[in-house]
Amino acid sequence: MNLPFLGHRHKKNGGAALPADPEGVAALLSECELLRSQAARAGVRLDDTPASLEALDQLVPRWRDDAETLPRLGNDAGLYLGTVVVRTVPGAAWLIRPDGEPVVRLASAREVEVAGPGQDWAASGVPELSQLYAEIAES
Repeated sequence: MNLPFLGHRHKKNGGAALPADPEGVAALLSECELLRSQAARAGVRLDDTPASLEALDQLVPRWRDDAETLPRLGNDAGLYLGTVVVRTVPGAAWLIRPDGEPVVRLASAREVEVAGPGQDWAASGVPELSQLYAEIAES
């Protein structure tokens, strides 16, 4: 998931850097409008907690029959997973790579990609978002 509108902000060594307004970027990445809409229709409230990831894992995946919706929902699922991590795991923050890819950087400096796992979850339900969260949170 490349977000070119965030711009390319490189460190001098060529690595990724946080945008000038990390709180604004976090708010933008947390929108996940399609996922939140799908969840709301199913009666699931996404409150940016690990419990909401468990609730998402229980949804009937009606979106899998819609080739247009599937990739967008997968992107949203990855961003939502990242949002929950950033809001609940101490020291976690969004990081925008030079190619525009948003990843979560943990306090240990480990970078966690969320877009691919979100796509996998939307397409097949595996791995479960709650399981991914648990693995990330214990790092």
